[in-house]
Amino acid sequence: MLANLPTASGVQILVCVVLTALIGLATWAKVRQAKSHDGSSKDVFLAGGGLSWLFVAGSITLTNLSTDQLVGMNGNQMLLLAWWEICGFFGLLILAFVFVPIYYKNNCTTVTELLEKRYKGKSIRTLISALFLFGNILIYLPAALYSGGLFMQSLFGSTLPILWFAGVLAAISAAYTIFGGLRAVAVMDTYSGIGVLGLALLIVILAVAAVDWDIVTDVPAERLSMIGGPDSPIPFHTLFTGMIFIQIFYWSTNQNITQRAMAAPTVKEAQKGVMAAALIRILIVPPIVVIPGIVAYKMFGDIGDAAYGRLVAEVLPGWLSGAFAAMVAAAVITTFSAVLNSSVALYSVDFHEQFIGPVNDHWKLAAAMSVLLTVVAIMLVPLYQNAESIINLLQQLNGLSSMPILSAFIAGLLFRGVAAPAAVCGVIWGVLLYGLYTFRLEPAGIISMHYIDFMVVTLVTSVMAALFTNRFVMGNRARFAGFRGALT
Repeated sequence: MLANLPTASGVQILVCVVLTALIGLATWAKVRQAKSHDGSSKDVFLAGGGLSWLFVAGSITLTNLSTDQLVGMNGNQMLLLAWWEICGFFGLLILAFVFVPIYYKNNCTTVTELLEKRYKGKSIRTLISALFLFGNILIYLPAALYSGGLFMQSLFGSTLPILWFAGVLAAISAAYTIFGGLRAVAVMDTYSGIGVLGLALLIVILAVAAVDWDIVTDVPAERLSMIGGPDSPIPFHTLFTGMIFIQIFYWSTNQNITQRAMAAPTVKEAQKGVMAAALIRILIVPPIVVIPGIVAYKMFGDIGDAAYGRLVAEVLPGWLSGAFAAMVAAAVITTFSAVLNSSVALYSVDFHEQFIGPVNDHWKLAAAMSVLLTVVAIMLVPLYQNAESIINLLQQLNGLSSMPILSAFIAGLLFRGVAAPAAVCGVIWGVLLYGLYTFRLEPAGIISMHYIDFMVVTLVTSVMAALFTNRFVMGNRARFAGFRGALT
């Protein structure tokens, strides 16, 4: 398949390198304007609380929008996948108006700090941090490198292995995290975001023009429908079951995203940034993550995750392919560096300071941990090369931690009098239940329920397990405080 693609010219590679370097220089020029770098956790992981709404919006958008979406969603080659982004709009609204005020009121650096304060116990904080780190190290970091490496390989028609591209992207990403912390990541997100979104929209226009503005003819109806059947990646009924809870977890309780919203100087500034990201999510992102995949199906047939890279190589003028490669590289770099920064924050604040000792200079610790996690992520990239669909695999694996983690937030925010060990039992139940479903019950045909539906089962039973343990094992009576109680 790659043999039919054009190979990269020296000019294309030069343009890619130059633009990547210019973004780096512009980021450095902005970051050096910071008034102080005191090495505190707030300085390294929350940009000193100095991100304006523009950089909050840019960082949230580019942290999420990487080749996981561009490659993975277009790789499904059906319009149906747009629901992930459309529903994300509502998830961001919940972050802006429900969770942002809570995080700021509790002066949180990590979302897990909120859990410790609500449960008045460190055990739940430690467990949730461990689950976040597990997901970041084994899922998010290597998946970002794999999808980015696959795209660059497809775009340039290179015979170099994916691991080579992944290594280069990882090294640049780690440099941003090591030398600039969240401040550098957010600034680079915003600067590169304009180029990424602009060129991605251009790809949509050029792709549709390449098939004479007709993406319907010769494309099966199920690939054009927004009503998913029972066997589709998103059955329609799941939009009203597990989808909303997936969005609440990802946008409102996921350290990788919420850390950006917690880095503004005020609640109102953070809310402005989140709302701007929500508008981008609903107006711009859906077409760029599904239409190219449909056109690729019409032009090349069912080629899976290679669809986006091959289409770009086909329709984009040669003089622009280097620029687009730079923008995609920026998207991968920002996503990887953002997740890396969040992972280091979780380790530094929730593990090192809690169990080893105070950290005098978080910059030094962050540098050491960034190098270690980057090496591990590169080593794990080959595990994703046999995935049938990278985006569907990611969503399914996320269920191992997402719903159990969300259950801890629900029990802690909506109820009073729940002990931390009870919440821990609920989370452990959820992880074991979803793992049993994913690796035993569903493959064996014992349970045929779609994984999005089963996420609801996992969430509800995890909360019930926490409340049951709290009452009948620990002897505590939980009181339902409601949504108003969550804000107090």
